[in-house]
Amino acid sequence: MRVAAIALLGILTTLIAGAAVQPAHADPYRWCAQYGGKSGATNCYFVTYEQCRAALSGNGGFCNPNTFYDGRPVMTPDDSVARYRKRAWR
Repeated sequence: MRVAAIALLGILTTLIAGAAVQPAHADPYRWCAQYGGKSGATNCYFVTYEQCRAALSGNGGFCNPNTFYDGRPVMTPDDSVARYRKRAWR
C-alpha cells in the first residue's frame, strides 16, 4: 500500500512539473557581430546587416548569420498601436 502511494505521488509530481515547463524560444535577431581582437566577443542583437556592420565600425570583426534565428520579427515599443487621447477643445 505504501509503495503504491509513493509511486502515485511520484507520478503526480512528475506530471505537475512537466506541465509547468515553458518551451524554449529561439532568438529573433538575424545577425551576430563577431568582434576582432583577443576577446573574440560575440553580440547577436542585430535585426539588419547594416546595424551589425555599424556596430563593428572601427572595432574590427565580421557579421555572420545567427544560427539560432527563428524567423519571428522583433517587436519594439514603436511597433505597438499608439493610443491617442482625445483632447477637449475649449
